[in-house]
Amino acid sequence: MAGVAPRHRCTDLNGIAITLGLGGFRAEILGWGFFEQRWWRNYLHSHSFFEICYAFAGRGTFRSLGVDHTVRAGEVFVAKPGEPHEIISSEDDPLGIYFWSYTLLPAERRTTEGVDALLDGFLTSRRWVSDRVEMMQATLELLTEEIVQRRPGYGLVAEGLVAKLLLDTARAVVEDAIPADRTGPAARSPAEALTQRMIAYLRDNYRRPLTVRDVAAQVHLSERHTSRLFRQVVGRSIGDYLTDLRLEIAAQLLLNQQLSIGEVAAASGYPDVRYFVTLFHRQMGVTPGRFRRTNGTRLLAPPT
Repeated sequence: MAGVAPRHRCTDLNGIAITLGLGGFRAEILGWGFFEQRWWRNYLHSHSFFEICYAFAGRGTFRSLGVDHTVRAGEVFVAKPGEPHEIISSEDDPLGIYFWSYTLLPAERRTTEGVDALLDGFLTSRRWVSDRVEMMQATLELLTEEIVQRRPGYGLVAEGLVAKLLLDTARAVVEDAIPADRTGPAARSPAEALTQRMIAYLRDNYRRPLTVRDVAAQVHLSERHTSRLFRQVVGRSIGDYLTDLRLEIAAQLLLNQQLSIGEVAAASGYPDVRYFVTLFHRQMGVTPGRFRRTNGTRLLAPPT
């Protein structure tokens, strides 16, 4: 029965490795945490991974990208890779939270499942706090029960519950309804539909050398028209988008201590490791090695 195990025992989940295939994406759980209902604050910082918090009690402030959001019991709030954020608990009604972190990377091949559209929408969502999480606390309690009781099959059950947790998080912040048979985010115009195809192609093929000509061939347009259309819809060039995508993936792969810097570079689409190190340093402000040593977390301002 859910709710029997102490809430803080959810951190026992750190003792098992969970990697999931979610449609055309691969998610790897990095960690679980829990804060009792008390006053606390974690100062402005950012991660190379997703960090999700669910408030089971109290209220507080979630500051993300310079905007303050009030958070209350029964709400989930989302920090995406590279987004500066901090959480400040209320003093008179302290915040209690579960939190978990994970990477979310494109798989080798995308599928036709609606989950691809949902996770595409999650990656681009502009909503950071949501109360559309009716079952999330129950899911967290069931997860805690499974890891504490460790009955036969608990690993499989935990994987299923974690998949639900990640998908429910995406459902909570994606505004548009997504039919199960949709293969991409809803297009508002023919130009956006073409751009979505370009983005899907870049995400599927970022590991190999790509040119504007390759992208143009996928949508049967001239290179000039392809470049202009992409910039018009996305707000940046195809080359800039591809660089950001590759470095975002590299930042998440660097969290895997089993991979060498050279292997991370190659897996991100950069066979020249020296060029990769130079580009990563220029874009991220730190070398790949230092980024790895700090586990992808950067404190952006000293505590005050």
